[in-house]
Amino acid sequence: MDTVGLWSLVRFAHVAGAALWVGGQLALSLVILPLARRLLGPEAKDRFTAEAGRRFGMLTGALFLPVQLGTGVAMAWHKGVTWASLAEPGYGRTLAAKLALFVLVMAAAAGHGIAHARHRADLARALAVVSLVGSLGVVLLATALPAT
Repeated sequence: MDTVGLWSLVRFAHVAGAALWVGGQLALSLVILPLARRLLGPEAKDRFTAEAGRRFGMLTGALFLPVQLGTGVAMAWHKGVTWASLAEPGYGRTLAAKLALFVLVMAAAAGHGIAHARHRADLARALAVVSLVGSLGVVLLATALPAT
């Protein structure tokens, strides 16, 4: 009987964390916020959406980001990834693309929060869409990486 190894658990935490984060983005974007816009008055809607976004941002910073970074670095170390290997075809370039897209997603998510706080609704919405689409791309690239 095979047992679940440490690296299987690390990869599971990495993939589950990414899926939960993207799922949270989708739930907020497609279910919760549209309902709030439709059911709440303007003042209550603004307060609710700001608090929902703030809570998701805090959850991202406190849980999702540390899990993604910690497990991602651990898996790269386990695979023997170096800066030079990121330029190699296959695993290296796929990982480099995933990392670059992840940085873009985090920058867009942070920019979304700043734009929302400054009441720049159009910019905030555009950055939210960039973050969501980029997050889906990160998850797709992650599935292309072989198991550790």
